[in-house]
Amino acid sequence: MDRRTFLTAAGTGAAALSLGALTAPQAVAAPAGPADEAQLLAWFRDTYRSIEAMTTGFGLTADKIDVSGASPVVSRQTSPTNIGCGLWSAVAAAGLGVTSGAAMLRTLERTVSAVEKLERHHGFWLNWYDAHDGSVLTEWPGTGDPVRPFLSSVDNAWLVTGLRIAADAAPSLRPRIGRILSTADWSYYYTPYDPSDPVAGPGQLRGGFWTDTGEPTAHHYGALNTEPRMASYLGIADGSLPSEHYWHLLRTMLPEHEQEQRPQGAYAVSDGVRVWQGHYTHGGRKIVPTWGGSMFEALMVPLFVPEPEWSPRSWGLNHRRYVRSQIEHGLREAEYGYWGFSPANVPDGGYQEYGVDALGMQVDGYASNTDRTYTTDGAPLPDPSAFTHGVVTPHASFLALPYARGEALANLRALERDFGAYHEGYGFRDSVDVGTGRVSDFMLALDQGMITAALAQALRPGLLQRPFRTGGFRSRVRPLLAAERFSI
Repeated sequence: MDRRTFLTAAGTGAAALSLGALTAPQAVAAPAGPADEAQLLAWFRDTYRSIEAMTTGFGLTADKIDVSGASPVVSRQTSPTNIGCGLWSAVAAAGLGVTSGAAMLRTLERTVSAVEKLERHHGFWLNWYDAHDGSVLTEWPGTGDPVRPFLSSVDNAWLVTGLRIAADAAPSLRPRIGRILSTADWSYYYTPYDPSDPVAGPGQLRGGFWTDTGEPTAHHYGALNTEPRMASYLGIADGSLPSEHYWHLLRTMLPEHEQEQRPQGAYAVSDGVRVWQGHYTHGGRKIVPTWGGSMFEALMVPLFVPEPEWSPRSWGLNHRRYVRSQIEHGLREAEYGYWGFSPANVPDGGYQEYGVDALGMQVDGYASNTDRTYTTDGAPLPDPSAFTHGVVTPHASFLALPYARGEALANLRALERDFGAYHEGYGFRDSVDVGTGRVSDFMLALDQGMITAALAQALRPGLLQRPFRTGGFRSRVRPLLAAERFSI
């Protein structure tokens, strides 16, 4: 499966460790000490080198890089998400003093020039391009399988995020980026709410459209606590989506729907919308789940949108509890000795969505191991010996830094020490099978891009958040997050 199939194919909305009780949420972790700060900066330098190595002469950051040989091999393909990762990584590098402002501007200008040349439809970008010349991919590299032209709402959100960050960091590029973004109207993906038929008219975003036929995906992105909410925030902020869209997203699926756990909670009315404020329970903690149970679904968005600050008793508390549950699964339930589960390269090859099954709405969602050992609500947990080929993904620990800094640093150092998971010069490899010790030969732009953004937030809080604290984010998105009342 390619790196985005699991997102565009999954239907949503329809079809040393302390695990004590949490009290008040902590939106921003305590500053790192000098030794930790030096370690974080060293990790950033190497990770950014991998982004530079993946960025082609044409200006686009490729999907992945193979570091198994004497010299790295860059993939042919790229996606809007990969390109966005390259943009914000360049801004982070300059903001942390790893590169100069002039070097950042050269990188951004080259990428913006490449983006201007890419084929677009309805103001948005297709899912796969050749990173080396910008042409649309019609065959998958290496297999020759046909690639249908597809406009993904979630992937386009990450490119728009990168462009907004670039415009904020480089005033000279703002007019060009403004022209690029002027036609990106999120209402293209939106199905307005129809109270007479909320299944057909859910008030949610489509996964996307195939441009060869104009056919939309059968599913909408219905889960609130998952990565596509970035597209929702962008559309609400620029006024192309109504604010009520936020309340039509699901905290859990409705009680009568089949899902991973029977939710508890109650209905509430927010801005005139009747909202099922449901939650799951894991390890004694009430929690709003993601769709599949992975770390990036929950914690990629707050790298940019300050959810914990604007919604401390809902989003902030939920993010901390989500991290605790991931830690508990890795150390206690599966007894891997390590933790952090998120979609990544399979160490033996391929791509798989990893997560903690109990933290996702999807029945038999994202397992923490390649062999897909699932849990069942109400049944005893499988014996730890059942969790064979557990796969830990370093980027998940970086996402956890604001919520469990000490545990995240210890986990990363252990992965480096025990498995050689760190590539001197390019940063952490994508994943580790903690049962066999097999380490991935690849680094993925998305995962490296999450690491650069997480390290920027840890070392210079707010560096990449500036475009998402002003304008429509402040006037339209922030009030929604302030009004949020999770039942946790």
